[in-house]
Amino acid sequence: MRNKAADARHHRLIYLLNVAQRRLQRWMAAQPDNDVTPAQAGLLFILGKQDGVLMGEAGAALDMGPAGISGLVDRTEAAKLIERRVDREDGRAWRIFLTPKGRTALAQAKAGAEQVNAALTEGFTAAEIDIVARWLTSIQDKFPRSSETRHSDQGADQ
Repeated sequence: MRNKAADARHHRLIYLLNVAQRRLQRWMAAQPDNDVTPAQAGLLFILGKQDGVLMGEAGAALDMGPAGISGLVDRTEAAKLIERRVDREDGRAWRIFLTPKGRTALAQAKAGAEQVNAALTEGFTAAEIDIVARWLTSIQDKFPRSSETRHSDQGADQ
């Protein structure tokens, strides 16, 4: 298995990853047929798999903290794509559910995601895409969310 530090430096992986992420987000947000933001689409995808998740569960799935998921839920609820309901077992917790408009937006987001994924994988073999997916997934293991919290807390003290 190859893992030479010199090769990694040559590819400027941090730069390439950041630029790719920004360009993809901007491109997706600029599509005229998009009624939802990429972040809202992510929330709709989660609810499409399990409607009625707790806000904290949705935040964890999207790698967002409490403030981030709260704002996203606020914006998505204002767009009438979701609704919040108090959890039956814990009156302090909120569950999130798709509305009929949200289900329609989810179907559109799925179709859009299929097109984007087709463009992203064009020109690459399935084996190459498997390696890219494994590498991107490994980043989450190498740099867990808890370390992000520590870094941001340190910056607040300085």
